[in-house]
Amino acid sequence: MTLGRIDAAALALYAGSIAWVIGYDTIYAHQDAEDDALIGIKSTALLFGARTRPALTVFYAMAVVLIGVSFALAGARWPAWLGLAAFAAHLIWQIARLDIGDPALCLRIFKSNRDAGLLLFAGLLADAVMRAA
Repeated sequence: MTLGRIDAAALALYAGSIAWVIGYDTIYAHQDAEDDALIGIKSTALLFGARTRPALTVFYAMAVVLIGVSFALAGARWPAWLGLAAFAAHLIWQIARLDIGDPALCLRIFKSNRDAGLLLFAGLLADAVMRAA
């Protein structure tokens, strides 16, 4: 059914996704932060610098909370919440593991966001399968 509006659940999911993207893009930007500084490109890696870990904590926490709000508004069942918990644990692992002075590690952690997304997706898929059964 087309309602001609965007519900709060979709807006919360969108906002959470943006917070997640800012986080993982910051990790990606740390690979070449020195080059960015030399040529004058502004990036979140340069903006946050040594405060990257606290900044990631804020953005990743916002992502988890806002995605959780979207789940609550949409009436998500336990598999979706389990997927969100796994997603959150993965983001915590990223923050704990991060070394902004190691470009190769930054790339590996950035790429691990594929896995974070898959954890979230798996929970939503399981929820959908449960609803369809």
